[in-house]
Amino acid sequence: MIRRAGRGIIAGAALAIMAAAAPVVSGPAHFQTAPVAAEVPVEAARILATYPHDTSAFTQGLFFADGALFESTGQHGESVVREVDLTSGKAKREVRLDARYFGEGSTAWGDTIVSLTWTHGKGFRWDRKTLRKIGEFSYPGEGWGLTQDGTSLILSDGTPELRFLDPVTFAEQRRITVTYQGRPIRRLNELEYVRGEILANIWHQDLIVRIDPATGVIRGILDLRELAAAVPVTDPEAVLNGIAYDDRSGKLYVTGKNWPSLFEIALPTR
Repeated sequence: MIRRAGRGIIAGAALAIMAAAAPVVSGPAHFQTAPVAAEVPVEAARILATYPHDTSAFTQGLFFADGALFESTGQHGESVVREVDLTSGKAKREVRLDARYFGEGSTAWGDTIVSLTWTHGKGFRWDRKTLRKIGEFSYPGEGWGLTQDGTSLILSDGTPELRFLDPVTFAEQRRITVTYQGRPIRRLNELEYVRGEILANIWHQDLIVRIDPATGVIRGILDLRELAAAVPVTDPEAVLNGIAYDDRSGKLYVTGKNWPSLFEIALPTR
C-alpha cells in the first residue's frame, strides 16, 4: 500500500496544486463565497522496484499494451516512438518523427499506437507490431498527454480541460474541466487511465492527480516530490512525466524526462 500522508505533506501538496490553478475569472469575491470542498486525500508514493531508464529520453508518453512497454519522447530532431525493454531500459525498436515535429503523448488503440505533437496540431497512428506509420490526423490547439478508457482517446493540452476523442475519426466527443477545491487546474501533462480514474502529471509539480472522468473533480493526489528529489538530474526541465499501468500485472510505473530510472510504485488506495 501507499502510506497516507501527514498534515504537512497534505498542505504542501495543496499549495503545489494551487500553483497550477487557473485565474479566477469571476473575481475574488465569487471565489471567497464558494462552498468549501472536502479535503482531498494525499498519499506519498512508495517505491516497489527500480529499473533503468534511457537518460536521452525526453519522456512524453508511457504506456503498456499486451504486457509490452512503449514510450514516446520529445525535442525537435530527437522525438521517437518506441518499444522499451523494462529490465534494461533499452529500446527494442523505434521510429523517429520528422525533425520538424516535437513529439508528445501516446497511447495504444487496438493494434495501433496513437501519438501527438506539441504545437503542430498533428497526430499520427502507427502499427504497433511494425511501428510503421499508417495514418495522420489533426486537432486544434496543443497536444500534451494522451490515454484511452476503452471507448475514447483522452487528450490534455496544458489547459484545465481534457478532451475525449473518437478513436477512429478523432472527432471531439466531450470535454471535462479538471478542478481542485473548485478551482480549474492547468498544466495537466502525461495521462494514464487506471482503474476507472484518469491519472495526470502536473507539469513541474512532481504530483499525480486522480481525476473523476465524469466530472473532472480531483479525487486524490499522489505525492512524488520525495521520489523526484532523489533523482540525480540537474536540468530544471527534467521533470516527472511518465505514467504507465500494466493491466496484466496490475503494476504502476512512473519516470521523468531524461531520468536515469523508472520506478514501480504502489497503486493508490481507494
